[in-house]
Amino acid sequence: QVQLVESGGGLVQAGGSLRLSCAASGRTFSTYVMGWFRQAPGKEREFVAASSWSGNRLYYADSIKGRFTISRDNVKNTVYLQMNSLKPEDTAAYYCAAIRRVSTSAADCDYWGQGTQVTVSS
Repeated sequence: QVQLVESGGGLVQAGGSLRLSCAASGRTFSTYVMGWFRQAPGKEREFVAASSWSGNRLYYADSIKGRFTISRDNVKNTVYLQMNSLKPEDTAAYYCAAIRRVSTSAADCDYWGQGTQVTVSS
């Protein structure tokens, strides 16, 4: 069992930066692939980024590649999403997820956080 709690969302102007954090509880955190997804109003939840259990393999959606960076600290049981050069189209609720294998599908995620809102103004 893994419990996930996100933090770090907020309101930022276009071009600005935010760092999201996802704190996990549960002794098996380091065995999971950790991912970030986002969901804008009226749209499906979409993949943003994922990190292998070791942090050595990272995966990104094309829409955010070069602007966002995912990282994890298995000692602190925390995964991060550094978001730079934010755009209004990045506005969404961002969710942390624990996945048993690498996948870009929300349907494959085993555990979810409650989400944190990111709003980017133009």
